[in-house]
Amino acid sequence: MPDITYREALRQALRYQLEHDERVFLMGEDIGAYGGSYAVTKGFLEEFGERRVKDTPISESVVVGAGIGAAMAGLKPMVELMTINFSLLAIDQIVNNASKLHYMSNGQIRVPLVMRMAGGAGSQLGAQHSHSLESWYAHVPGLKVVVPATPYDAKGLLMTAFEEENPVVFIEHTALYASKGEVPEDVYRLPFGAAEVFRAGTDVTLIGYSGSVHQAFRAAQQLEEEGIDAEVLNLRTLRPLDVEGIVASVRKTSRAIVIEDDWKFGGFGGEIVALIQEHAFDYLDAPVLRCSGSDVPMPYSMALEQAALPQEAGIVELALNLCEGVTP
Repeated sequence: MPDITYREALRQALRYQLEHDERVFLMGEDIGAYGGSYAVTKGFLEEFGERRVKDTPISESVVVGAGIGAAMAGLKPMVELMTINFSLLAIDQIVNNASKLHYMSNGQIRVPLVMRMAGGAGSQLGAQHSHSLESWYAHVPGLKVVVPATPYDAKGLLMTAFEEENPVVFIEHTALYASKGEVPEDVYRLPFGAAEVFRAGTDVTLIGYSGSVHQAFRAAQQLEEEGIDAEVLNLRTLRPLDVEGIVASVRKTSRAIVIEDDWKFGGFGGEIVALIQEHAFDYLDAPVLRCSGSDVPMPYSMALEQAALPQEAGIVELALNLCEGVTP
């Protein structure tokens, strides 16, 4: 399998959909002539034309609302929002319309809408462009929330997103677009709600998603030098969430740390901790810990931004203390 970037993996999935389904079209701010804020749709306007690749006004509510209408009418739109922060301008459309129409119509209305947006920090984009708000959308029934960590995830999960008959919030980490990994040239799809054991281990489970999977993996490599065999779990989707996969891993290792860029207070990690307590309490040898972002608006300064994000050193310290029976 060739090594390609996360960005190119997304491009492959989008190109396949445009080539094989006439109902699919893309729209968003600067996705056409400019090629997208993160160059994912570069060249698509020339390749597929204005009917299939549409530049929109700077109005997230209008973009998502138009996508909802097109999906209800039988098309399969993909709307791109520059950052997850900007999606808040469309939160009424996403939460009060897209997520509820199928339920409120007793299944008569379907909204096959893919909403791609960039989240996460680490790229010095400032507080209004850099937060991890995925837990806000994972909280909402009727939405599926996808958080790919690798190029392999990005292509396979985006292919699956286009098969869904109701809305998908597809969140890409800004710091991962240039990352590389092996991706099959053939078409494949990854199921929603099925976590991946990214690295097998026996002593402690490090649970992550999106960018935090790579932090967890690097921490696991450091822990190996300390004689600790850490398992790394890549969630891939937050809704549906692979509760069985999480519980199976924790039952094996008896210890767990949840890693996420999001703020700790009210973050998605708290939901994971609660589920472990409910379903695997008798298997735990220590409390479930969290390594999260600091409760501050994301700084622009590189040094401060890194200080506000979880780091491998912090994960390693927590894991060493957990395995030695020292907990906060």
